[in-house]
Amino acid sequence: MPKPKIFITRAIAPEAIAKLTEVADVEVWPHEMPPPREVLLEHIKTSFGIITLLTDPIDASLIAAASQNLRVIAQMAVGFDNIDVTAASNRGIYIGHTPGVLTETTADFAWALMMAVGRRVVEGHHEVQQGIWRPWGPNVLTGQDIFGARLGLVGLGRIGQAVARRAIGFNMDILYHDLQRFPEAEKATGAQFVAFEELLERSDYVSLHTFMSPQNKFMMGQSEFACMKPNAIFINTARGGLVDPGALLWALQNRRIAGAGLDVFETEPIPMDHPLLKEPNLVMTPHIASASKQTRTRMALMAAENVLAAISGNRIPYCVNPEADSFSKGK
Repeated sequence: MPKPKIFITRAIAPEAIAKLTEVADVEVWPHEMPPPREVLLEHIKTSFGIITLLTDPIDASLIAAASQNLRVIAQMAVGFDNIDVTAASNRGIYIGHTPGVLTETTADFAWALMMAVGRRVVEGHHEVQQGIWRPWGPNVLTGQDIFGARLGLVGLGRIGQAVARRAIGFNMDILYHDLQRFPEAEKATGAQFVAFEELLERSDYVSLHTFMSPQNKFMMGQSEFACMKPNAIFINTARGGLVDPGALLWALQNRRIAGAGLDVFETEPIPMDHPLLKEPNLVMTPHIASASKQTRTRMALMAAENVLAAISGNRIPYCVNPEADSFSKGK
């Protein structure tokens, strides 16, 4: 009996590939850029399972072309905005993801951006590289203190709570806003629930840790940035679409805020002619908040676990759409 075919859209951790190779015929897309649509279409017609990344659009028309043998699409990410889950469920195709694994790593990175922007680390690095070594002076590259400052968290889910736990060591006053209250996290961290506008008005650092939806697209617009303190720092490691880039540019250029750090953008990659790239008080990274070797390996192994479970005829352990059960019976 032939082994089931598995297609992986990028080279992931060798440990994960090795586990899959034991029981499946595995093909890995060898290039750094995502496979084009025609390649995805070719493989979705012949594969039992596909391991995808956020950069792989798996829409309804692609799923409609899938083989009757396709049982699982295992996303190597927490989010799955790129996959039409309803279309997959209606075909009895399980969607997997990697929940929980990014929490501490992403929280670390949010702090890395806060400290880099607040203390102007990147600006200082560039000056040293360029041979600019100004005499010590009271106003040379002065930034914003973190210890004892007030941190505003927009979203207090797993990652927001991990950021809050780290803030305790910096003796920070913590505010948060979310669609729901988190009494246990409030007790553990001292975080205070406030209205969104109040959080923006009172916080020295504002960090986004909320989900993306049509309702909160551009939740940070010009009026929201105008509410913030002129010495405030803004951080986004959540989703690029939460922030209106034109409004952020306005806030930075008009010194309505002191600086910002972004790991995510509305359009990725950000166009090279985008005016945000010229802002000295903006630190940008290319969507790497989860990019530790340990975390990426664990993500790959979780994606492999999802595929291996499907091969064994079991429900996948990290399942987005258990409702696919009711459609999979006839497959």
